[in-house]
Parts: sequence; structure tokens; C-alpha cells
Amino acid sequence: MFARHDLAWLTEDGWQHVLAATSSGTLAHAAITRWAQADWPLVVRRRDAVSGADGHDDACLGLAAPPDLVTGAKLRLPLRVPTEHIARHSAPLPLDAVTHALPANWQAPFARLAAASTGLDLRAFGSLALQALTGQAYLRDASDIDLLFRPRDAKELDEGTVLLASYLGPLPLDGEIVFPSGQAVAWKEWFTARAHTERVLVKSQASVKLGTRGELLAELDPA
Repeated sequence: MFARHDLAWLTEDGWQHVLAATSSGTLAHAAITRWAQADWPLVVRRRDAVSGADGHDDACLGLAAPPDLVTGAKLRLPLRVPTEHIARHSAPLPLDAVTHALPANWQAPFARLAAASTGLDLRAFGSLALQALTGQAYLRDASDIDLLFRPRDAKELDEGTVLLASYLGPLPLDGEIVFPSGQAVAWKEWFTARAHTERVLVKSQASVKLGTRGELLAELDPA
């Protein structure tokens, strides 16, 4: 039902559920309270290991607060919420929904990338998406621009990764290729590995493992 990096908005009962499981007076409680008041979304993360049937109707979500302005420390909260308390959810943001949140020096090359990627399913997650959604200061000089790429076939996979690689000079691009099964590979690893190795690190909703390029390509080119 939910894929990694999807956005999930909670009901009022959902926020109360999360707050009840968090100690009052803590940074975590303050951050959750702020998210609830602003009705900002949480982000779907990899599922926790759960024994038995307990917890299988929960969504595994995360709250990522912006870095501290002085120390740069990042508050990351792994949360579990019964799915009945999710009011709505959506895929990560399209590129045209995040351009306004970019620093001025990244906006022109990002706009060119967005125009060149017409027809490809490219979406933003991570710091850029959170800054666009909340208006808070997530991006720093050393930040990456995290993009999700969902190719429909092998030809589009090749075209998309070549396009992304061509913008690595003007933009600090990072992110993942997501295959039809939901398995994902860092697109820079895939691009580099194409001439050197068959094995890549594969992330899914439940695990991280080594897999082969052939197995993933088979999802795009069924026999």
C-alpha cells in the first residue's frame, strides 16, 4: 500500500497516537507537536522487523526535522502508526513542485533538467522535498538533491540515468532508481556499475541486500 519515500498525512487521532508514545518535554515531542499543528506529512520508511502478526497493520513512517542552525545535528524519528490513522498519502513530489525551494544558484540548471526530463517519472525526496513542503531550512551547501526515477522500460532506464549523470556538474544530484517491484538501487551506483559489475545494493520495503542488474532488468523486459 505504501512505498518508501511516499508522503503520509495523519488524522488528528494519528497525531495523538504518536504523541502518546513519546515522552513530553523532549525534542521529539516538540517536533511531533509542531508537525501536527502544521499538518505536515511524514515519510514512509523501510518496515521494521516485527515478530508474529503484531504491528503488520502499522505504517512505518519517519519525521526528519531540519538540521540545527548551530550544530547541524539532525533529529530523525522512526514512528509507527496504525494505517487507519493515515488521512491520505501521495507519491513523492514532482520536480515542478520543488523548484521554488532551491537556492538561486541551483534553480536554472534544475529547471533545464526538469524540461529535459519531460516524459520521465522523476520525483524529489529528502531535504529538497521537505524544504518545499514545510518552508523550513533543510538545504545546506553540502546537501544533495535526492531524486527518484521510475523507468517504464530498459530504454528509458538508460536514457534517464545518462540524463541525470549529465547534470552532476551543476547540481549535487543523488537518489534512486525504483523498479516495478518497489526494489531500488542508487542511480549513480547503477550508472557506474553498468560497465564494471553485475551486483548492486538493492533496497526494498523490508530489506537491504545485494542483487543483480539482470534480475532488476527482467522487471522491465519480461520474457
